[in-house]
Order: sequence, then C-alpha cells, then structure tokens
Amino acid sequence: MSAIMDTAANANRQAALVQGETVDTSAEAPTETDGVAVRRLARTGSRRSTMPPWLMQIVAPVLGLAFLVLLWQIIAMSNSQFPTPLLTLQEALKLFADPFYRTSPNDQGIGWNILASLQRVGVGFGLAALVGIPLGFMIGRFKFLSSMFGPIISLLKPVSPLAWLPIGLLVFKSANPAAIWSIFICSIWPMIINTAVGVQRVPQDYMNVARVLNLSEWKIISKILFPSVLPYMLTGVRLAIGTAWLVIVAAEMLTGGVGIGFWVWDEWNNLNVPHIIIAIVVIGVVGLLLEQLLVALAKAFTYEQVAS
Repeated sequence: MSAIMDTAANANRQAALVQGETVDTSAEAPTETDGVAVRRLARTGSRRSTMPPWLMQIVAPVLGLAFLVLLWQIIAMSNSQFPTPLLTLQEALKLFADPFYRTSPNDQGIGWNILASLQRVGVGFGLAALVGIPLGFMIGRFKFLSSMFGPIISLLKPVSPLAWLPIGLLVFKSANPAAIWSIFICSIWPMIINTAVGVQRVPQDYMNVARVLNLSEWKIISKILFPSVLPYMLTGVRLAIGTAWLVIVAAEMLTGGVGIGFWVWDEWNNLNVPHIIIAIVVIGVVGLLLEQLLVALAKAFTYEQVAS
C-alpha cells in the first residue's frame, strides 16, 4: 500500500514539474540520511566551540593584525612610494629611540608633540565637563530649562567642530586657545545630552519618596540623582573624549605649532610617509588608551543592584 502511495506521489510531483508549478517538499518526513546530516552538523558545531574563551581573545586579534599587515604589504608592493611594514618598523624604532629631543620650537620629538596635544585636550575637555555636566543636570531636572536649551542644542550640535575654529581665532587672536575652544565646543554636547537623559530617566518613585521626606534640592541631587545618572554621565564622557582627540589632530593641522596634528602635517610637507603612518598608529593607540581608561573608571563607579 505504501509503495502505491509513493508511486502516486512521485507521479503527481513529475506532473507538477512538467506544468511549471512549484512543489512543496517541506511536509515530507525526514529520511535517515537527513538525520545523519543533522547529527553531523551538531557534532561540527560543538567541535567549533571547544576553543577556550581566553585563547579566542588572543587568536582573533592576532589574526586581525596579521590580516592588516598583509594588506599593507600588498599595497606597498603595488605602490613603490608606499612604505612596507618592515621599513615603517625600522623608522619607528629610530623615532622612539629619542622621542623627547628638542632642537628648536618647530623641531621636537614625537613625545613632546603627543604631550602638547594631550595638554590641549585635557584643558578643553575639563572645561567642557565643568560646564556640560552641571548644565545637563539642570536641563534634565527642570522642564523650563529643557524647553529653553533644547532648540539651541539641536541647532548647534550638528555643526562640525572645525567650523568653530575660525570663531576661536577671531575671539582669542591665538592658535592655542582657538584649538582648546574647538575641543570645548565639540566635547560639551555629549555630556549635556547624556546627563540630561539620565536625569529624566530616574524612576519617579525615587522623586516621590524625596518629596514625601521633604528633601532639599542638594540632597536630591547628591543622594538620588547623582548615583542614578552616573552611568549615563560616564557614557557622555567617553563619547566626548573620543571626539576631542579626533578634533585636536585636525585643529593642529590648521593652526600649526607643537602637536601631533601639526607633526603629521609637517611630515607630509617633507614627504616622509613612514612617519605619517607611525603618527596614525600613535594617534589610534593614544585614543584607545584614553577610552579604556574611561571604561575602567565607569566600571569602578557603576554599581549593580543585588537581588535580595
């Protein structure tokens, strides 16, 4: 009987194929071969997941760097003006053998240039934190201030930070304060927005308890708002420091003086491509270290609720 039904099903399938119709085989029962294939795939998947997590964290980044170096070598082989990874490494060893030499105001080691850029970032970023974080608290706390400053933030936040550089040069009449001004104006928006959002997302029950206890505004900010808003605030700080480090490199290219951005531009004028690549790597490493430092700070000050 089953043989007759199989023969009839095959005949119907062939007829449908002849007529150009689509045959739905999803309802067919899986055969023994299908089961073997499924078990084989399951064994393969389990075999792929046997690598220890710590080994995966080492192998994956190493393979990524190796791929980048290989791509770099291929580009260097196709373009004779592009330095190879080995040549760049040799130049880096010479460069970092004495990173703090100083022969003239415009001829200094890469170490001094990095420190000069970090100093500008520290001043501009610090001023942005002193202004942006309290302003974010007030905007998130009071609806009137939120309605007042909301349109201003929406209007000015999309403006490119380098567009503020001519304003800084016009006001301060000097390149160094103008670069700090550009860092300040680009760093303040993430701090204001994230802090204000954190304040607005504080549970209303907390505020009701504060109202019942008749707490002062300072007690509400220090005991309720600040612990709840801290993760949001630190997220804004992380975003701001990354943006500030990006802006200072571009600002120093335009203003000149001492700094990693000016150093890159000066090496380009000298057609020293290996030094430019070294500077790119240094900029990336410094930016990564700044971000990781703030991530560690966020983990140190962020608490988790413990289930009772």
